[in-house]
Amino acid sequence: MFDNRVLRRAFGSKRDEVTGEWRRLHNEELRDHSSLPNIVGVVKSGRMRWAEHVARMGEGRDVHRILVGKPEGKRPLGRLTTQMNTVKCTST
Repeated sequence: MFDNRVLRRAFGSKRDEVTGEWRRLHNEELRDHSSLPNIVGVVKSGRMRWAEHVARMGEGRDVHRILVGKPEGKRPLGRLTTQMNTVKCTST
């Protein structure tokens, strides 16, 4: 967001061909002018790099089990309840 604001100030406004009015540059136009990489591609490549790193880990590691989607155990159903008898209070 901050980067786009700086780029918009650096590149200025653009006159629309159809209406002839001045308008702000769109994000795609800013990326084209500044030759910045697409943020979606950067995030996806980072995720793939992390997945490759986890795939090289041993199967006994918790992160590897989460990645391949084989969690063990069960979670309780419903909302967790806090009862008065489970909460310990110390009074002085």
